[in-house]
Amino acid sequence: MTITDQSLDEAQASQSRKHTLNCHRMKPALFQVLCEIKEKTVLSIRNTNDDEPPDPQLMRLDNMLIAEGVAGPEKGGNTAAAAGAVAAASGGQDSALEHSDYRAKLAQIRQIYHTELEKYEQACNEFTTHVINLLREQSRTRPIAPKEIERMVQIIRKKFSSIQVQLKQSTCEAVMILRSRFLDARRKRRNFSKQATEILNEYFYSHLSNPYPSEEAKEELAKKCGITVSQVSNWFGNKRIRYKKNIGKAQEEAKYD
Repeated sequence: MTITDQSLDEAQASQSRKHTLNCHRMKPALFQVLCEIKEKTVLSIRNTNDDEPPDPQLMRLDNMLIAEGVAGPEKGGNTAAAAGAVAAASGGQDSALEHSDYRAKLAQIRQIYHTELEKYEQACNEFTTHVINLLREQSRTRPIAPKEIERMVQIIRKKFSSIQVQLKQSTCEAVMILRSRFLDARRKRRNFSKQATEILNEYFYSHLSNPYPSEEAKEELAKKCGITVSQVSNWFGNKRIRYKKNIGKAQEEAKYD
């Protein structure tokens, strides 16, 4: 008998023993005992915690996305929060177009976020299903406890969670950049042109005895300056405060002269 023939015979005998073992009536009971022993030893040493606390960083990101209108109970997010993000410090009809533009750009960020989140969840579920099926296939030849499968699923989801954190971080950064751009643009528009400032100053100093323009006067000034009536009112309110402070400061200095 050659070595090759001997190897073939040994392989056939091994396959026969495996078949006999798999068909043995005591196999299920034996596997159950081995699974219990493994669960009490290996899993207890790992000190697995079924109720792991939620990731605080992930919670902060979720809260921020909800507040900014990107995420929420509905998939579309909280549109009221999106509008309020820009409307908080401004008002009037002149801000309507600005809010509309902000909501449109925020909707783009929201769509990209949910698209990428769906890809993440799909990839995570597909990989988890593949691992579970693989472990169940291996359980035919070696004892694998259900808790061991659960532990493996937790490990997989924890690994994928880091990808989810990166996605939410980048989305929050995109929203913050969007907000800062709109807020900066609004601050720049608050600075009136030189011509508008001259028109308002001329009216103010020519009416020092009563620097409180009527509604008709405010509308006329707004048309001349190319601004809103509310901006005219705010300008005169701030101007009166500054003027009174300057007069008081001049009077104090005159006492010491």
